[in-house]
Amino acid sequence: MRAVIAVASGKGGVGKSTTAVNLAIGLAQRGLSVGLLDADIHGPSLPRMLGIAARRPEVRDKRLIPIVAHGIRAMSIGLLVEERTAMIWRGPMVMGALNQLMGEVEWGALDVLVLDMPPGTGDAQLTVAQKLALAGAVIVSTPQDIALLDARRGVAMFEKTRVPVLGIVENMSTFCCPHCGHETALFGHGGARAEAEALGVPFLGEVPLLLDIRTSADTGAPIMAAAPESAAGTAYARIAGRVASALAPHLR
Repeated sequence: MRAVIAVASGKGGVGKSTTAVNLAIGLAQRGLSVGLLDADIHGPSLPRMLGIAARRPEVRDKRLIPIVAHGIRAMSIGLLVEERTAMIWRGPMVMGALNQLMGEVEWGALDVLVLDMPPGTGDAQLTVAQKLALAGAVIVSTPQDIALLDARRGVAMFEKTRVPVLGIVENMSTFCCPHCGHETALFGHGGARAEAEALGVPFLGEVPLLLDIRTSADTGAPIMAAAPESAAGTAYARIAGRVASALAPHLR
């Protein structure tokens, strides 16, 4: 594979996995061969979001074969266990599962592998950052100050591990009323852009808080696959374009 990128956040609940899924599909729609690895062992959500929760990966020559969905190849610990199973694993088991997912999957020829990182800045994140030659990281945050504090920690972690930060995404930037279209800044607005400027990293774009994004993820048809020309799809496509441009040196 030519480039591996991490989609990360300093905390949970900011839409990191939704961003990772739609970013991966957006990159594939630009003609790239894309894989998506769910590195969130304790909270694997990609099988449900991609509509592949009932499928199981094939094993060939002791290597896992990714599931193809919406134009990308995907792998998650959630494809190997029952959906309702609680992943009550201590550190060594989590690290073992991560190492298996990183080293025993037959991805084939990929242009980009997108990693949906677990939230936070602990052992799992450091293991991934140190074991894989990451071409860059995308940080996802919501606009409010408390989320930006954690996003700042995420940027600092990648800087310490010498991973380039490709930029920050402001998720849930404004709420769009599904009835009248009025926009409300429920969590504030522009905080991630200001933080990106303060940290000296690119600002990749804003994604509005839309009902369609949530419902499409819950039904296994991400908005970039179900409605790429919608307001949300356009926002993700713009972010995917900026990420692709940043990765251009790796993709030549």
